[in-house]
Amino acid sequence: MKIGVLGANTGSFATPGGAATLTRAAEAAGIESLWTAEHVLWPDDYDSAYPYAETAKMPGPPETLLPDPFVWLAWCAAHSRSLGLATGIAIVPHRHPAIMAKEVATLDFLSGGRAILGIGVGWLREEFEALGVPFSERGKRTDEYVDVMRRLWSTDSVTVSGEFVNFSRMNSNPKPVRGSVPIVVGGHSPAAARRAGRIGDGFAPLGGNVPELIDIMRQTADAAGRDPGTIEVTSTHDGLKRGDPEEPLGLMKAWGVDRVLLPAHRLARGDVAENCQTWVKRIEGATT
Repeated sequence: MKIGVLGANTGSFATPGGAATLTRAAEAAGIESLWTAEHVLWPDDYDSAYPYAETAKMPGPPETLLPDPFVWLAWCAAHSRSLGLATGIAIVPHRHPAIMAKEVATLDFLSGGRAILGIGVGWLREEFEALGVPFSERGKRTDEYVDVMRRLWSTDSVTVSGEFVNFSRMNSNPKPVRGSVPIVVGGHSPAAARRAGRIGDGFAPLGGNVPELIDIMRQTADAAGRDPGTIEVTSTHDGLKRGDPEEPLGLMKAWGVDRVLLPAHRLARGDVAENCQTWVKRIEGATT
């Protein structure tokens, strides 16, 4: 089972020195990838319910450091050689897809093909309103934007005539090293699971009923004529946030999870390099 770090650009790791320390320690320990959180804007007050905490609020105050994922990951790329550089997740409808396609392809090009684009539709209505993006259209925009990005990555002289994106004979370079970038659909809902089954290279159920969501993803993929076994599953478990990880890791293995994401705060206290080594051994011991 692969091992990633969830929320890697948060807490003490949001700083330049903290990010470099985590990157070097994770790579040396055999951790496979770093996964970032994202919000362009963090409202002082909001009524939208954060789906990954019982409080329905994001952890931390509005002034919490939360660096842009692509810039932060580029910094980490310069301090590593093989570590996967993943967004976990990037909110696709916030940006024009040509802008995101350029950012992701550039990160992949400069890092030698290490980018992973974890995507989501977003949940914070107030953030969408501030950015001038219709909240109700976020799902449809995400599907169309993914198609546009893949087309810009794969060829030149691209023409798009869609509901939200229209342009003729446009080019975006550099291209990703592998011709594309793996797109991992994240979320906690059946809609996210179905989207992963239809268009995802991977699926990251980060909340909700994870085994049920994985099953929905696989059924959707099968119905779409895709091989569900080719869709890599990345997930975490509330039991990894605190306490003994053995039981949640065993459950994830039984569910067919391919990559486990360890919350970054479990690595932050004390010696980061030692913490990374210890957690890799614990996770490998519980999943092999």
